Amino acid sequence: MPLLVTPQPPIVAEPLARRRRRAAANGKLDAVGRRAAMCRAAAQLFRDRGFDATSVSDVARALGLTKAGLYHHFESKEALLYEIMTFGLERVRDEVVVPIRPIRDPEERLRQLIVRHARIATRGQGAVTHLNDEIRALPAGPRKQIEEKMRLYFDLIRNILLELQAAGRLRDVHPTVAAFSVLGMILWLPRWFRQGRALTQEQVAEEIANVALGGLIRRRRSKRVVKRRR
Repeated sequence: MPLLVTPQPPIVAEPLARRRRRAAANGKLDAVGRRAAMCRAAAQLFRDRGFDATSVSDVARALGLTKAGLYHHFESKEALLYEIMTFGLERVRDEVVVPIRPIRDPEERLRQLIVRHARIATRGQGAVTHLNDEIRALPAGPRKQIEEKMRLYFDLIRNILLELQAAGRLRDVHPTVAAFSVLGMILWLPRWFRQGRALTQEQVAEEIANVALGGLIRRRRSKRVVKRRR
């Protein structure tokens, strides 16, 4: 009796164009990951030693590169600092600004802004966020670009506060002062927050938001019903 062999479907090779697109996508993801790792490692070094006191050799050694290898990626130490700051602002754009845009309620939009930005500020010991103080080391052109992007983010916070003020939901505080205060609370986090201690990143982010909104939002007083004695 002859054996019955179930025919197997023919093997269809993946089209070359699709393989190339997939390889390019994987390579792009790898490049993004390498860029993030390099920025965070260099930022950690600049934070610990100070930008001026850190040499190109120090940076190359921390990244596992030769000086020539470092110069292949960045033409100078200042170019690396600019890349780190750009990387940090891109994280804020992608993880804070874009996700909160659809939120219609300004109070919830402000809360999400604070929580999301606080998570970024406490990530990787906050080394990238901590480098805002080193903007003075950038040449005039790159410094202006970074300052303009920072200003746009500040305006975003201030505009949310103006929206709350127009709706009668902001306490008697100047929106500009309030915006700088909110931003200062977030940017100060890397100076004191330490991972692995009593508070988690998520808890700190929520607490910062509660403190900020508690001091900024005007709460409606509930009407007390007084019962008359008969």
